[in-house]
Amino acid sequence: MSDHMKIDRRQMLALGAGAAALAGQAATAQTETEAGDGPDLSGKSILVTGSSSGFGRLGVEYYARRGAKVFATMRNVPRAEADELTALAESDDLDISVIEIDVTSDEQTEAGVAEALAANDGKLDVLINNAGISVGGPIEVQDMAATELIFDTNVYGCHRMARAALPSMRANGGGQIFNVSSQLGRLIIPGFGMYSATKFALEAMSEQMAYELVQHGVDVTIIQPGGYPTNIWSNNNANSGPLKARTSEDLLAAYPALTAGMGERTGGGSTDPMDVPRAIADIIVMPKGTRPLRKAVHPIARPQEAVNAAAAEAQLAMLGGSQLGPWIKDVLER
Repeated sequence: MSDHMKIDRRQMLALGAGAAALAGQAATAQTETEAGDGPDLSGKSILVTGSSSGFGRLGVEYYARRGAKVFATMRNVPRAEADELTALAESDDLDISVIEIDVTSDEQTEAGVAEALAANDGKLDVLINNAGISVGGPIEVQDMAATELIFDTNVYGCHRMARAALPSMRANGGGQIFNVSSQLGRLIIPGFGMYSATKFALEAMSEQMAYELVQHGVDVTIIQPGGYPTNIWSNNNANSGPLKARTSEDLLAAYPALTAGMGERTGGGSTDPMDVPRAIADIIVMPKGTRPLRKAVHPIARPQEAVNAAAAEAQLAMLGGSQLGPWIKDVLER
């Protein structure tokens, strides 16, 4: 790659959450809790990645207002979003601690989880792998810098976090891991680049973990949101715009319908992003061993549910009667 085509990793990752968006998210989470909505999470310790905006930011406040001890992790601390959460915790007497974790960093992942464990007597009840990014455009346009970045964040990041958290969960006799996937972890929309590829990989990794962790009392749930108005769209534009700028005109012209809007994507509609934290909280308080492997979250569009059901049927048919059958049935027959 020539010098002018090289890009800084931090520049690609950079995302800003506007003050107005943060204020709106905080007001939504506070209103939900003041209205008495949601289960009691007292006594639960929860670590959330990608807590600066979107589902992560909403969830951190919601879980804390429901009584949980929450570790809100994000990259590039200090930053305004971290300061805002710290101030909120102090003003509203919420148990929220901000920890710096860039999920693409082995060192920060290990150190951040260790910091959370040290602050809670070596125990972590729940890990919510929420951090993720999107890069748009057709597959041929996805250069290796964009491809490596999205896999490093959306797949390897979840793997790093799970490997850091699982020893303590196993030692303590159980825990929960939530991996935030997408409808596009089961279905395909052309032009979303490697996003579906990463979410398909995350779905497979999560399901395998669910089977393997039955023996250790650790439940794994895949959250599959539909379209919501979060920072995923500005996230996509922040990464897709530079990708488009460094792509040749000939290659862009080969896919005009899929490259014209790169860096300018909007979406999510008028759905309520609080649906996701609420769904996660409801699953947290379910008895161990009864929690679902997958949870589709959207008020209307959940087309992946048909795929989920067919895949579970095929998995049971393939391995239900084998030596691994008890683990498979434990997860899929809940």
